[in-house]
Amino acid sequence: MKVSSTDILRIGEFEILPGEQRKIDLPVAKLYTDADVSLPVHIIRAKKPGPTIFLSAAVHGDELNGIEIIRRLIHEKKLKITRGTVIAVPMVNVYGVVNQSRYMPDRRDLNRCFPGSAKGSLAGRVAHIFLNEIVKHCDYGIDLHTGAIHRSNLPQIRADMSDPDTKALAEVFGVPVVLNSTLVDGSLRESAVKNETKILLYEAGEALRFDEFSIRAGMKGILNVLQYLGMTRKVVRTKKKKLVPFIANGSQWVRANASGIVHNIVNLGDQITKGQVLAEIGSPYGAIYDSVKATRSGILIGKQNIPLVQDGEAMFHVAYFSEDDEEIAEHIENVQEQLLPENDDT
Repeated sequence: MKVSSTDILRIGEFEILPGEQRKIDLPVAKLYTDADVSLPVHIIRAKKPGPTIFLSAAVHGDELNGIEIIRRLIHEKKLKITRGTVIAVPMVNVYGVVNQSRYMPDRRDLNRCFPGSAKGSLAGRVAHIFLNEIVKHCDYGIDLHTGAIHRSNLPQIRADMSDPDTKALAEVFGVPVVLNSTLVDGSLRESAVKNETKILLYEAGEALRFDEFSIRAGMKGILNVLQYLGMTRKVVRTKKKKLVPFIANGSQWVRANASGIVHNIVNLGDQITKGQVLAEIGSPYGAIYDSVKATRSGILIGKQNIPLVQDGEAMFHVAYFSEDDEEIAEHIENVQEQLLPENDDT
């Protein structure tokens, strides 16, 4: 059968036909050693037309959970794309992954350099290539992130909930918490939206660490979205109730009121009440300087892990909801029970 030129997907110098599954290396730049650096891109195309979606990870090079999510998805036997195209990029910031660093070699944050420029800084050039060779082909996108170094995030989706299509995708993804998040200047998400690409940002886990719960929740969420978009065959689920996320009205970081050694009292996903003690800060010799208390009630969605803190440093990220916090905390616990290895059915 003759393939129309409009059916050919062109990424860089590569052409990918309907029904083809292929891994390509998209050239980005050279190191000063004259070694080539390229973006690994895995494309899965169904024979039937349908939506095109990108999956990206490691825009920040030390955020590794997304790499593992995409690796597992590519090898997932249940992943049978029947319509449309999946473009998976497990390492956008290859430089950062190699150096275990959040940043590019020029010390720029790649997620503040979009849309970039073909003749700009190194970070700007990578942003330009990714936007023009990957994002501009796509109707949808899921960008995978973790918390920063020494900080963990509860699995959560950040999205523009004022857009009905994006809101539907966020709800279908199936993690416990969704943050209605505004667009950040220079971010991949901002440039994708300008390209009319509907995009979700998945935040879960900690930099430089694999977290099994975060990985499984991310995998399941992506499979949910692909099924919702009609790109995979519908799976009949009879055992478990559909997971409907709770949408946060806002969030706030609770900061340290002293410098010292930290004794944490709460965990991710816990229900927090106004005035509750979240941690104690003390001296290396045992004296307690002060207690860190919640300023509002909510759910703990992010926290600092390192037991050392400076006065004024952000320690606990609390999301606020209009729903009952106790119900949300129970909901989060149920999700954890479903996705942990001893309950493995993903």
